[in-house]
Amino acid sequence: MTLITLDDIQHARQVITGKLHRTPILTASLLGDMLGVNLLFKAELFQKTGSYKPRGAINKLNSLSAEARANGVVSMSAGNFAAGLAYAASIMGVKATIVMPEAAVKGKVAATRAYGATALLHGVGKDLVPKAMELAEQQHLTFVHPFDDPMVIAGTGTVGLEILEDVPAPDFIFVPVGGGGLIAGVATAVKLLHPATKIIGVEPTGAVKMLLSLQHHQAMAAEKLNTIADGLAAPFAGKHTLEHVEHYVDEVVLVSDDEIKEAMLLIMERGKLFVEPSGAAGFAALLTHKVNVPAGNTVVCVLSGGNIDREKLKAIL
Repeated sequence: MTLITLDDIQHARQVITGKLHRTPILTASLLGDMLGVNLLFKAELFQKTGSYKPRGAINKLNSLSAEARANGVVSMSAGNFAAGLAYAASIMGVKATIVMPEAAVKGKVAATRAYGATALLHGVGKDLVPKAMELAEQQHLTFVHPFDDPMVIAGTGTVGLEILEDVPAPDFIFVPVGGGGLIAGVATAVKLLHPATKIIGVEPTGAVKMLLSLQHHQAMAAEKLNTIADGLAAPFAGKHTLEHVEHYVDEVVLVSDDEIKEAMLLIMERGKLFVEPSGAAGFAALLTHKVNVPAGNTVVCVLSGGNIDREKLKAIL
């Protein structure tokens, strides 16, 4: 395997430009003052479909042959990539089928179908890849991995490019970690342009894959999947994503569901931003001092998504 390059990420930006929003960097002065840092949020919850996921999906579909696009694609996702791929497929004229867990958030299933994709509910996390691969073989579809694919990683790297354009020299960037696609892309872009910035990955304690993979030096599956941050509940870390994390990420830390809830509510109350649990994980790590951040440092937290089911929100509140 080889690492993606800055050229790959810059090319991805050319591919997605005009198809997606360039999301804003928002100041969070009150929360920053609370923590003694200059705090900013990269608001990917304002991206089309409510998360960063279409960036990688569009870049991947663009890389396929005309024949592959004509035949259609299949993937698997708990929700945000499903909607992201469905949106990408809809604007590029590609038929998409996404295998989702039976317990997937209803709103995410509905969004996937609203963009025109077929959402097939099947089993739990570990069952999704085998079913998707089965459909790929049976129906001659191209399998699109939701995170462990260089083209997808390059697409997510555009988040890092945008951060550095708006915040030229951040001291820390906190990034939520599921399968690792987002942090792999962001870390690559940022470290190649501004190596001094520290990249911190944040996983929920109920879905630990990347930290485990770093410890074992190979892509590992989670020993358990039990977290309110369903967007971070990928059943395993990717081989490609692990390689990028090993090269470019400074540290991966863990946060509990209670810590995520507290961070999420603070962002809503003080920042007026409707962030989902997965999107609040990075701020949760900063809030609970999982990393020593010197006073006065400039910190960017990536709010990766804002898709939360009403019932889950009620339970959290």
